[in-house]
Amino acid sequence: MNFNTTEITEELISTTEKLAKGYQTLQELGDVEVGASPKELVWSCDKIKMYHYLRDTPAKCATPVLVSFAMLNRHDVLDLQPDRSLMKKLIDEGLDIYIMDWGYHNKSDRYITMEDYIDGYFNDAIDFLRKKHNVNSIHKMGICQGGTFSMIYAALYPEKIKSLTTYVAPYDFSTTSCMLYKWTKYIDVDAMVDTLGIIPGDTIDGAFGMLKPSMNVSKYLGLIDSLEDKDKMMNFLRMEKWKGDLPAIPGEMYRKYIKDLFRDNKLIKGTFELGGRIVNLKNVTMPFLNVYATEDNIIPNDSTRNVMSYIGSTDKKEYPFPGGHIGVFVGGKSQKELAPAVAKWVIERC
Repeated sequence: MNFNTTEITEELISTTEKLAKGYQTLQELGDVEVGASPKELVWSCDKIKMYHYLRDTPAKCATPVLVSFAMLNRHDVLDLQPDRSLMKKLIDEGLDIYIMDWGYHNKSDRYITMEDYIDGYFNDAIDFLRKKHNVNSIHKMGICQGGTFSMIYAALYPEKIKSLTTYVAPYDFSTTSCMLYKWTKYIDVDAMVDTLGIIPGDTIDGAFGMLKPSMNVSKYLGLIDSLEDKDKMMNFLRMEKWKGDLPAIPGEMYRKYIKDLFRDNKLIKGTFELGGRIVNLKNVTMPFLNVYATEDNIIPNDSTRNVMSYIGSTDKKEYPFPGGHIGVFVGGKSQKELAPAVAKWVIERC
């Protein structure tokens, strides 16, 4: 094998110069802030909070929309910065948006259950909104695990949900098209929960990272050519800050989530119980919009799409989003196409 030493030397010099300029750029950048849109705290219980995004103009839909994200990551990814904010775009399109904040848990929270979240915090927050806005039902949006929980809530309390929109949410866990779904069939979740009490966020994030290990390398290689661009650097750092903010998961909730859903697929089978009640998906009769990412390597499409034949709604629609799991929230098409389409769908049912 022949090596051109001149080309190698030039490449090394170029890369060194880029790294030096990148260091200078980092020195000039200020604090990395996420969560750009103004919001106010309107409800809280224990460590759980609900915020209301402020509007400058009246909403086109008087019925409020409550958004909930997954518990592993913070909801800030929905509002990273003004030009990469799903929440801001939904507000601009005329919706009145509230968002759940699951907070940060420690070992004192190990016994919090899925019933506590869905029958407790979820239900209390939604009752607060119903009373505040003097409405019988609200619009509900859920992302990933937050979408699964929203579906369960809608099946138990259909009279309180006017419409349901979920993004990249897992429902059918029988698929083997993703390694994550295979691993969860065999992990000893009882040993994990009994030993740790709460599940550290970086433990779960490590499993997600192994789904596509090359991404952890390629993202840094691609950054080299952007080190002099302050805007691109700040975009990168905002995303990295969000990805590194990993709250722990209460053990008892995690135990039921893995055993009843991922392992035994009880939601789709019609045998899933919450608080002693069977969760019947046929009770989900409100309008339903199911958003999935066509290139999702975390939540397989068949896991998301298969729920359509199990719910009771006749007003139901799929929205295939061209891209990956995270692109649904921060991608350019998410701002230009997805958010306006979702807002239009909700407003038509207002």
